[in-house]
Amino acid sequence: MNLLRTLATVSSLTLLSRVLGFVRDFVIARTFGAGMLTDAFFVAFRLPNLLRRLFAEGAFSQAFVPLLAEYRNQRSAEDTRQLVDRVATLLFFIVLVVAALGVIGAPLLIYATAPGFVPDADKFGLTVMLTRIAFPYILFMSMVALAAGILNTWSRFALPAFTPVLLNLSFIGMALFAAPYFDPPVLVLAWAVFLGGVLQLAIQLPALRRIGMLPRFDFAPNDPGVRRVFKLMAPAVLGVSVAQVSLLINTIFASFLVAGSVSWLYYADRLMEFPAGLLGAALGTILLPSLARAHASADPKAFSALLDWGLRLTFMLTLPAALSLALLGVPLIATLFQHGAFTAADVLQTRLALVAYSIGLTGMILVKILAPGFYARQNIKTPVKIALLTLVATQAMNLAFIVPFKHAGLALSIGLAACLNAGLLYYGLRQRKHYTPSPGWGVFLFKIILALAVLAVTLWFGMGREADWLLASASVRVAWLAALVAAGMTGYLATLWLLGFRLRDFRQRGSI
Repeated sequence: MNLLRTLATVSSLTLLSRVLGFVRDFVIARTFGAGMLTDAFFVAFRLPNLLRRLFAEGAFSQAFVPLLAEYRNQRSAEDTRQLVDRVATLLFFIVLVVAALGVIGAPLLIYATAPGFVPDADKFGLTVMLTRIAFPYILFMSMVALAAGILNTWSRFALPAFTPVLLNLSFIGMALFAAPYFDPPVLVLAWAVFLGGVLQLAIQLPALRRIGMLPRFDFAPNDPGVRRVFKLMAPAVLGVSVAQVSLLINTIFASFLVAGSVSWLYYADRLMEFPAGLLGAALGTILLPSLARAHASADPKAFSALLDWGLRLTFMLTLPAALSLALLGVPLIATLFQHGAFTAADVLQTRLALVAYSIGLTGMILVKILAPGFYARQNIKTPVKIALLTLVATQAMNLAFIVPFKHAGLALSIGLAACLNAGLLYYGLRQRKHYTPSPGWGVFLFKIILALAVLAVTLWFGMGREADWLLASASVRVAWLAALVAAGMTGYLATLWLLGFRLRDFRQRGSI
């Protein structure tokens, strides 16, 4: 299996999802703007979305995939099938209870996660209603994560990468065509979340049946394999998803700031998720099964080589993305969101958060590459210790930054904490000799810096005045931004090519 080709496939499908995600955010911004209604929805959606990342895509996947790879490599097909059946059954019942408790206890959840909404009875009541509609999403997405983990272990990466497209299509279709039938219309967004979860689960089932891994009911919570998965999963909640916990706490801080703060952070975070998904999520997805197989096969050289390949790609592709987001904040936000109820003032406030987030983009993506280096070895304690330290550091920075920088300070704390997390994970892998850098890193980074300088000059002089972007028509913004991005990419990639970078140098193979 050619990992570079697989990465290109997964990234392409992720790109489709991210593009549709921007269309979805454009529709939401144009229809509802950035105010009380969107603040209520984003708070309501953030909690089930957080739990999805904690229990489903985060802790569960990191605990389940390495063990599933071990079973597939070292045990019989029947043992592997039994593990899938029993894990799926127990996971379903656990998350069903969590979803039910979330629906019943929605008022308490909003008290805890957005206390600044409490004095406004209308805002608080609307947020509770939206939360109750959206909360079952965690049930559907936990089953989707299980299916994706199985398919990825069988090297079926394309369908899981395509699946998020369905949530965005649900948002777009419901917001455009169904909003007038709801009172208030913003309720349509919560129902879009519910429908999106149903669609994402439904599309996975035929693929599981084709590989003979469609789960069957088998309730056996004392099965040794099941116990291992959930034993690994419990501490991995913090180890994998500390950034999401920090985002939730940031929502609490932001709920006390001026109206629109939650929305400004949301739109900036959506822009950050574009490169994070294209590279970080995609690369982490394909690396984890390969790392787990290398560890199960007792091949430390292959294990280290996989990490080295991932780190080089991360620096080569993430650093220009972070620089571009910082420089092109106003052009990007104005082009994508400054329509209808989303004003020029909203653009400038969102830009502040985006610049702050961009400082930590590389760290955020490195965490997605380095953490699987521990989880593939079923080492949970080390990432958890690092996660706890990072979480404490994040909140200390929140307290330090929120007064002078307002909502942008909350974004800055997330970014800096991600860099700290990545640095400690890297140190841990080196200290245990799980990763040894291949030769040539100094020259590699020097060439990247030269190419970044070319990119910065191209974007800076091509962008012109920010005020012009706020006043330009939509068509002018789109054409101007497209030309600017094309020029920046051409300059960066051409510089790397002149410095000796070739595509074949980044090919990497992984076992199936």
